[in-house]
Amino acid sequence: MTTSPARLWFLDWVRILAFFVLIVYHVGMYYVTWDWHVKSAFASHAIEPLMLLSSPWRLGLLFMVSGVASSLMLAKTGAARFLGQRSARLLVPLVFGMLVIVPPQAYLEVVEKLAYQGSYADFMRLYLGRYHGFCRGADCLVMPTWNHLWFVAYLWVYTLLLGGLVAGLGSRFDRLATRLANLLVGWKIIVLPVALLSLARMTMLSRFPTTHALVDDWFNHAVYLFLFLLGAMLARTPPFWPRLEQLRWHALGLAAAGWAALTIYYALPDDVLSAQAQQPMMHLQRIVYCLFAWNAMLAAIGFAHRHLNRDSANRRYLAQAVFPVYIVHQTLIVVIAHAIQPAKLAPGLEALVLVVLTLCLSFAVADIVRRSRLLRPLFGIAPLAADARNGRASQQVTA
Repeated sequence: MTTSPARLWFLDWVRILAFFVLIVYHVGMYYVTWDWHVKSAFASHAIEPLMLLSSPWRLGLLFMVSGVASSLMLAKTGAARFLGQRSARLLVPLVFGMLVIVPPQAYLEVVEKLAYQGSYADFMRLYLGRYHGFCRGADCLVMPTWNHLWFVAYLWVYTLLLGGLVAGLGSRFDRLATRLANLLVGWKIIVLPVALLSLARMTMLSRFPTTHALVDDWFNHAVYLFLFLLGAMLARTPPFWPRLEQLRWHALGLAAAGWAALTIYYALPDDVLSAQAQQPMMHLQRIVYCLFAWNAMLAAIGFAHRHLNRDSANRRYLAQAVFPVYIVHQTLIVVIAHAIQPAKLAPGLEALVLVVLTLCLSFAVADIVRRSRLLRPLFGIAPLAADARNGRASQQVTA
């Protein structure tokens, strides 16, 4: 049992790399048939199997790593100070994002989907007035909205739950964490979480489809809160993490096989399976989905433990920059994609331009933000005085 665990540098790198994957994924959303804010004229099914490489596990991994980071901060600062700091570092960027960063996404969505002719100022009056008239059939745009910042809202709620749980349990939280780590050995590291995730997916997904609206998103809460609390408990047991390094190749192989099986399943025509076979096959698909997702997370953490378990100037810079980058990246993608449509670039070149411009402009914003006393709290970075007092090496970012 360790009440004051050491910093797990490799998980900082996992979080950083996961956010980079997120940027590429959101660029991909412009080119697939799935609903999104704006759409390319070249949107098709072509790259959807590539999107599937990360979609089952990317957010779950971020919630799990966020649980680890939250648990380490909680052990260091105590519940009251932890909840105050986390609320300031999450709620302020969330409100700022909903009022300033997110609205251009919603504006361009109604321009492209509903041929809205009003100015941005006209739209903002409707946005702030909670106008609900932007509809396609029964599908109406809810405003104000947090769009991709739903992750921040969920993280804040989970943070409150973790703080209350640790405050209520006291030292028993660490004892439970030790028991959990002792249970998760060998094949159980793979089988037990997959069983729980599969149970949630089979029993809840059809009843509670994804909404990202917080209050009714029960399937996602079952998955993301579980992974967040799992990370929070395992953060207190450093001997657990080397086990994932030993499993990394096995986990990677299982994840690759799961991706291949899912790719085949989603490509099957609707009439291939008989009516009697569809339900069992759907349940099998959901088990394979969870097997893929969990093993991809294990592989990512295991390889990071092997190759990235160290501090560096690059880690310190990226750990501070990644949250501002996350806040602005999707708005930049949507705005840039809409703006360059008249150029009629080939889809591959256009996608590369989107990735390059989004990364460059996102990090430009992050560099401006971290130098500004006014902007730092709005983007989830500690005030300069606190940063200097704690030292850059120990800087904790919101995610």
